[in-house]
Amino acid sequence: MKSEIASLIAPTEPAAPAQLAAPPLLSPLYPPSRIRLSSSHRGARLARLLAAQQLDEWGIPRTTPTAAVVVAVLAELAANAVTHGRTPGRDFEVRLALSSAVVRIEVLDTRPDRLPRAPGISHPPPPDATNGRGLLLVAAYADRWGWCVRDPYTTKTVWAEVDYPPDRV
Repeated sequence: MKSEIASLIAPTEPAAPAQLAAPPLLSPLYPPSRIRLSSSHRGARLARLLAAQQLDEWGIPRTTPTAAVVVAVLAELAANAVTHGRTPGRDFEVRLALSSAVVRIEVLDTRPDRLPRAPGISHPPPPDATNGRGLLLVAAYADRWGWCVRDPYTTKTVWAEVDYPPDRV
């Protein structure tokens, strides 16, 4: 899948994360989509499938580069929520919003004590490692991303925005 995305859109420079910052204000065209999913691999897979369906309903076909990027970024954030942000018995939440120029992805998990590390701050994984590159992908494909802790006892939000200019659809 990553090779398909790379062939659709060549990333420029990775987006620098806005650490511990709430996402910028957004004027959505439609009511934002929200769904709670089980903190499992099945929940992460469903998040990806439901995001593709929601984009389709908003008029962004699954075959477009914008949809491919949004789904890839969401897949990484959902996988991180399941792997690093999981508290047994508690779900994670996915929120999608569309404005006239931006698709916003937010993933809320239940581990505010485990904040993501920005690419470049920690050592990259060894070349033969099979994991540890998710935020590198998010930084490469999202136009902006960051995280915030809205309630220090219960949730953390990791968000990303993909610009939605007409030439990218």
